[in-house]
Amino acid sequence: MSNLNAEQQAEIDAARAAQATTRRPTVPALEEILYSALPVLDHGFVRVIDYFGDDAAIVQAARVSYGKGTKKVSDDRNLIRYLMRHRHSTPFEMCETSSRASGSAIARRT
Repeated sequence: MSNLNAEQQAEIDAARAAQATTRRPTVPALEEILYSALPVLDHGFVRVIDYFGDDAAIVQAARVSYGKGTKKVSDDRNLIRYLMRHRHSTPFEMCETSSRASGSAIARRT
């Protein structure tokens, strides 16, 4: 695991223990790792602090100029794959993550 001090670990544990209700869409995979320190190299870590947006936000952004279009989940999945394949990156900018990264000075200089 990473080299977290007791204060950092207590902060992470408190944030992960807190329950919050929200009206915004959530992503189960990100909720699972939210606030967790993910080890990076020998002495570093990355934590996801917050995020917003989900697949529906990407699909909505892609369809803004087109109109209603198709609404099935499988069609949404195909649309996202199409956007990625053809490097249409603008709709993906509707999602954002906020993270904290920590590492050794040598790793930051390279």
